[in-house]
Amino acid sequence: MTTKQLAGISVDVDSEGFLTDHKIWNRDLAAAIAKEEGIDPLTERHLEVIEFMRKEYEEKGSAPSIRRLNKLNIVPTKELYSLFPGGPAKKAAKIAGLGKPQGCI
Repeated sequence: MTTKQLAGISVDVDSEGFLTDHKIWNRDLAAAIAKEEGIDPLTERHLEVIEFMRKEYEEKGSAPSIRRLNKLNIVPTKELYSLFPGGPAKKAAKIAGLGKPQGCI
C-alpha cells in the first residue's frame, strides 16, 4: 500500500493506484484521479457512469461490467470507450474509487 496526495488529501492506494477505501471517495478525488488517467475535464456524463458504478458496488459488492452498463442502457459501449479510453471498466472503476474490476488485466 502506498500513500499519495490527491485533491489536497493523503489517500492510500494499491500498487496500481486504486483507492484502498472506497468510502473516502468524493467528486474532488474523482476529478484528481481522472486527471491522472488523462481525462480532463470530468463531465457530467462521466459522473453519470461513475455514480452508477458506485451504486451498483454498494448494492451488489462489485462494480458492473461493460456489458451490464450497456444492457441497462446506462451508456452505449462505443460511448463508454470514448469517455474512458484505454480500458473503460478499469478506468471508470478507478475514478469511482472502487477496486480493480474482476477480469481486468
